Amino acid sequence: MRVTIIGSGNLATQLGKAIASSGHDIAQVYSPTYCHALTLADALGSSATSCLCEVNDDSDCYIISIKDSALQTLIPELCNGRDDKVFIHTAGSVPLDVFKGAAKHYGVLYPMQTFSKQRDVDFATIPIFTEYNDDEAKAAIDILAHSISPKVTELSSADRRYLHLAAVFSCNFVNHCYTLAAGIMERHGMTFDQLLPLIDETASKVHDLHPSKAQTGPAVRYDTNVINRQMDLLADNTLMRDIYEMMSKSIHNEVKS
Repeated sequence: MRVTIIGSGNLATQLGKAIASSGHDIAQVYSPTYCHALTLADALGSSATSCLCEVNDDSDCYIISIKDSALQTLIPELCNGRDDKVFIHTAGSVPLDVFKGAAKHYGVLYPMQTFSKQRDVDFATIPIFTEYNDDEAKAAIDILAHSISPKVTELSSADRRYLHLAAVFSCNFVNHCYTLAAGIMERHGMTFDQLLPLIDETASKVHDLHPSKAQTGPAVRYDTNVINRQMDLLADNTLMRDIYEMMSKSIHNEVKS
């Protein structure tokens, strides 16, 4: 299948590599910043452009992997005059009907994973969630999705919103907690890597236990002596103190329920 990648960020980079490795032809990469488009295009063996008016017309699919807020502006211009093409976005929280009125064949291919340009991932382990408006879009999306991952599931826009919400809690918020923990360690002469065995065991446990059963710590038993002492340590950072207090209450409420 011949594919054009619209975007050059973290997901566009890793998805482009996976699609190219699975035998598809990446014809072109578009990014409003030419050097970014060129960097990814060189990695994928394709051409680059920073002008939407120069996007090629001979691809089968156009995969749009850009920030959510830019989709509604870009889609009408990109889809105009390409009624025989399939357009696909990769966003977790954007509904299918963002294409409505602009494209004839369209869908969603959402790989649920955290991506960074510098860190390659194995798409064979990544669940991919798909949605489409017609059989032509379904056929193209199925070919692409199944060529890079065996874990492909159809999911509606309504349910994908909640999937994305759960992903934010389990990934982005957890990673922010790592950042806060790293700051505490570094300010007191320790290093974040000293926490890695704890982090690894915590993540490993939930492969075998429901997260609610894997929870430990002072908030589970709501040990106010420990909780209050630790909150005192955060007296100079009211936001972190509030986060600590709310998280402790949330953990304890979950245990009680």
